[in-house]
Amino acid sequence: MKEPSRQARWERWTQTPLLVLALAFAVAYAVPIVAPDADPGVHRACTHAEWVVWGAFALDYLVRLMLAPARTRFVRTHWLDLAAVVLPLVQPLRLLRLVATLMLVGRRARMAPQIRLTTYVAGAVVGLLMFGSLAVLSVERDAPDGNIKNLGDAVWWSFTTMTTVGYGDHSPTTGLGRVLAVGLMLSGIALLGVVTANIAAWFIARFERDDQVERLQLVALQELQAEVRALRAEVARLGGGEADQPGAPAPRELAPGSSLSDLAG
Repeated sequence: MKEPSRQARWERWTQTPLLVLALAFAVAYAVPIVAPDADPGVHRACTHAEWVVWGAFALDYLVRLMLAPARTRFVRTHWLDLAAVVLPLVQPLRLLRLVATLMLVGRRARMAPQIRLTTYVAGAVVGLLMFGSLAVLSVERDAPDGNIKNLGDAVWWSFTTMTTVGYGDHSPTTGLGRVLAVGLMLSGIALLGVVTANIAAWFIARFERDDQVERLQLVALQELQAEVRALRAEVARLGGGEADQPGAPAPRELAPGSSLSDLAG
């Protein structure tokens, strides 16, 4: 059995701590938006926590880069990770740190071995709904013509946007809010496609498994028929009259393309 590389071991060891840090980032990002009147010290602590989480993901990227056997190929194949690390440094806005952290969490989760697709999709839906609601609330709450003024409005807007229903009772009025809406709509369509494909693949695999079981049963019956014919021939050779009697029923044979229902009929 091939021993996993140092990079694979690092990714396995750091997967759970980074997910815990991502949850901490979610709390730190949500508190100033949900409670804008909180103590300034709380806001500063949340901002520091956001940067600490981003720094942890940036350090993780650097370590994986150092452990990669081909660093140029690693940078080329993980350019989204690099963009997510560099993005907050270009313009240190909270929304950019949100996008960067979501990108890094998603990339690290997808690299986990044999990840359960259903769990991943469910987590992605919840994460997008939560962060989409908080992000649009942060940019639309103080807009002069905005109609998303509280968390309930923001969550309702996120639901209708991700499902592409779009009732129109709540909609972003700022440019950044509309950018968020486009991202949320595209994410909702993509996740719906993943769920549909996963369900279709499950049904196809189930039908293929049933067909395989039936084929194995047919092969077993054909082998039994061959043994019965061999036994009848042996009995006839030894002088058993029953095998050659005109009234003795002959065993029914299964054609290669027949099924169990044909044998029952």
